[in-house]
Amino acid sequence: MTDRYAVVGNPIGHSKSPLIHQAFAEETRQDISYVAIESPLSGFAGIVDAFRREGGRGLNITAPFKLDARAYATDLTERARMAGAVNALKFEGERVYGENYDGAGLVNDIERNLGFAMREKRVLVLGAGGAARGAILPFLEREPASLTVANRNLAKVEALVTEFSPYGHIHAISYDQLASTAPFDLVVNATSASWTGELPPIPASSFAEGGLAYELVYGKGLTPFLRLAESAGCARVADGVGMLVEQAAEAFLWWRGVRPATAPLIKRLTIPLV
Repeated sequence: MTDRYAVVGNPIGHSKSPLIHQAFAEETRQDISYVAIESPLSGFAGIVDAFRREGGRGLNITAPFKLDARAYATDLTERARMAGAVNALKFEGERVYGENYDGAGLVNDIERNLGFAMREKRVLVLGAGGAARGAILPFLEREPASLTVANRNLAKVEALVTEFSPYGHIHAISYDQLASTAPFDLVVNATSASWTGELPPIPASSFAEGGLAYELVYGKGLTPFLRLAESAGCARVADGVGMLVEQAAEAFLWWRGVRPATAPLIKRLTIPLV
């Protein structure tokens, strides 16, 4: 019997999740169906209830419902709890398990696909919203030399530091203070600036020569953030297409017990950074 999965969001027409998971299913010979569901902004719980009644086994969750999914889940992993959001649900009887694989997918792409070991590196994350929050715990687990989170609102990022400090060494900084800090080996843009073609307020001096600059946005080509990193001497720049595929692979493994290959899909979905 075919097992049913889906991604829920609003809007959802742009989602590549059906393509990705169907490709995973074909590769691993898993009998599943996977569709995209657009939920009304105020109707998330009803959509999920209906999907479960119809035999659905699991869901991916995208904007703007990751907080709704966290509230819907009966059981949260530590990653989901600390991220404050859920991007994958699994249904087992009356239990609804909530996970967040965004940070894990990001780490997998950085370390496995891009070959950049984070251990003992100086790491900078730009932004203090949901995307940054989801990356912090997986980053700390890689034991970087330092993890710094920068944001316009220093109080907001200081609150994050207080919450995550039991898990490792993490520092808060304002964008204005970046000019006086040493360069970072890895700089991750977790702001929304690149969606509108803007440059986050980061000086070129923040990028270490020979380092890596990572843009969470994907499919936008060489964004202003990545152009600045290249001009500053970064050895490598990357966008978030690898993270997209890797977080999907983590959810697929969680649901089906088998890990699909990710490299072919990343290659297929990559838009050249020019």
